[in-house]
Amino acid sequence: MKKLLLASASVMLMAAPMGAAHADTWPERPLTMVIGFAPGGSTDIQGRVLANVMEEYLGQPVNVVNQPGGGAAVAYTRLANNTDEGYTFLFGGLTALTFTPIITEVEYEIDDFEYLAALAVGQNALVTSAEQPFQTFDEIIEYGKENPMTYAQQTPLDEAIIRRVAEIEGLDLAIVPTGGGGGMAPLVLGKEVDFAYSGGTHAQYTPTGEMVVAAFLSAERSPFYPDTPTLMELGYDYSIEDYRSIVVPAGIPDEAKERLIAAAEFASTNEDFRAITEDNTFFPVVFMGQDEMEENVRRIRAATEEVMAN
Repeated sequence: MKKLLLASASVMLMAAPMGAAHADTWPERPLTMVIGFAPGGSTDIQGRVLANVMEEYLGQPVNVVNQPGGGAAVAYTRLANNTDEGYTFLFGGLTALTFTPIITEVEYEIDDFEYLAALAVGQNALVTSAEQPFQTFDEIIEYGKENPMTYAQQTPLDEAIIRRVAEIEGLDLAIVPTGGGGGMAPLVLGKEVDFAYSGGTHAQYTPTGEMVVAAFLSAERSPFYPDTPTLMELGYDYSIEDYRSIVVPAGIPDEAKERLIAAAEFASTNEDFRAITEDNTFFPVVFMGQDEMEENVRRIRAATEEVMAN
């Protein structure tokens, strides 16, 4: 069985000199942050606080626009077609770049973008309601071998992994698409689906005991749920490594890139952003910059293509 390592990129800051006068004059008008999922999920929650922090740093409003669909593919399509020279950027994960174009036709490619900064390590998980008769992933599989089950997906990637697990285990599994964590949560809590993918929304419901994390899709256990195993630990060679990142269309002016990178670095040390990210949505905050991100996105994409071809 091949290992499916789908990652968004790790990056290390290449600090730009911020004393240059031309850099300090940008931006001269409001900016738009595009989020590829519906309101209410972890990306949206983090992004709205990040927008406020970046607004403080940049001195211009940062307006948030939700563009759900295709596991952020719709948002990336919008970004690829944008020509406003850095005033529109995306905040979110990168699996819509490293995985989605391999399995379906989209109107963009990885070279259509530049990858400026990563701010948080993804916490992709498989979750269920605390009121279900199964709580662990092994119990989900055991139940599914005797009963038809339903699964709420958010991205083509998590759906592909669960379909492969279902094939391995012989499960009768129906897939229910959602536009993000805000759509997933009521389905799980209302027991309208048996289990689901969560990109981080579970952090709103596990402290109250309403939702349970059955397994993580990351390569390593979450520091916030140290007793919950990964899917790989349970014997399935699939994982998702993801980073919440700032992405722009390729070719925007250098001064725009410099200022957005500096604003991202500022946010990574900001008390409000760190609180919402680590204390509310349970994502470890990082700051990683453009050079390593550019290299890793392409390396991960190539590795994914090789895995999917076999």
